[in-house]
Formats: sequence, C-alpha cells, structure tokens
Amino acid sequence: MPYIQTPEGLPGIRGLFAFRPETAKPMSELADVLLHEPGTLSPADRELIATYVSSQNDCFYCQTAHGAIAACHLNGDEETVQEVKRDFEHAAISDKLKALLAIAGKVQRGGKSVQPEDIERARREGATDLEIHDTVLIAAAFCMYNRYVDGLATWAPTDLAGFRERAAGVARDGYVGVLGYIKAVQAGR
Repeated sequence: MPYIQTPEGLPGIRGLFAFRPETAKPMSELADVLLHEPGTLSPADRELIATYVSSQNDCFYCQTAHGAIAACHLNGDEETVQEVKRDFEHAAISDKLKALLAIAGKVQRGGKSVQPEDIERARREGATDLEIHDTVLIAAAFCMYNRYVDGLATWAPTDLAGFRERAAGVARDGYVGVLGYIKAVQAGR
C-alpha cells in the first residue's frame, strides 16, 4: 500500500506523476532526453543502463518497466535483458556497453566509486565523452527515480503482459507522452 494516496490504477512512477504533475513534467522530460531522443547510444542500450541500475537498486517497477522497453527496442529479446541484469559482463552485448554498464554500476553504489580506469576502459571500447556523460546521468537519474518509486511504496502490477503492452508505446513515443496518458486517465475518472 502506498504511503500517500495516489490515483487508483496508476502504478509506480505514473501514480506519483499524477499526484504531483509539477514535478512530473521535468522528470519526464529528463527521461525523454536521456532514453528516447536521438543519440549515439541506441535506445536499447540506454534502456538497458536504466534497467540494470534499477535492478541493482531492487526497484521492481522500474527494472520491469524499462526492461520491457529495452526488449521492445531489441525486437522482443527479453533474454538479453535478463542476462544484463544477471551478469552483464557475460551477456550478448557489445564490449562498449559492458564498459558503460560497469560505470553505471559504480555510480549506483556511489559516484566516487567511478575510477579513471573505468573511464579508460569505456574509451578503449569506443565510448565517447558524451556517451560516458549520459551513462553517468542515466545511472544517477535512475537512482533518484528508483528511490522515488520505492520510497513512497508505490504498487506495481505483477502481470508482465501489462508492462510489455505499455512498453511498446513508450518505445515508440517517448516519455513526454506519459503526461498526456496520465491526464487522459484522470479525465476518465
């Protein structure tokens, strides 16, 4: 049961966004820039970073939601998403993404855990300064999102089909559309 009263039927961060739309807008815009807008890292790679950090933070809602979005970008490949969460160093992903996930994992533990050799590894594998920057920011932002979702004890559905269904729309339309969805749900009440 959530610690605060959020609109019924809106799980995880969506319920919190409906509760406080003023903070939902910049948080959704940040997620859109980091995960959806064009960039040199693929949307799948960026979603895998968000998923991995969320799994390390044990945030069921975020790791499941973003894992489903990553799988959409990977043509339904849910096994790769699970491999990344279990042991990304042995997952069927690029060496560059492995190096970036290592950085993300260090950020999740604490920003000062990132060491020069972590950055050097990423550069050796072809990561640009922008990709390293965005990896650190995705990891830091998802620590915030995860703590927001779990710190207020939001609920999450256990049926993975709902996550998959919603993921297709987010993969296609991005995160700013979340606000329109929330408004539509609220208007229908």
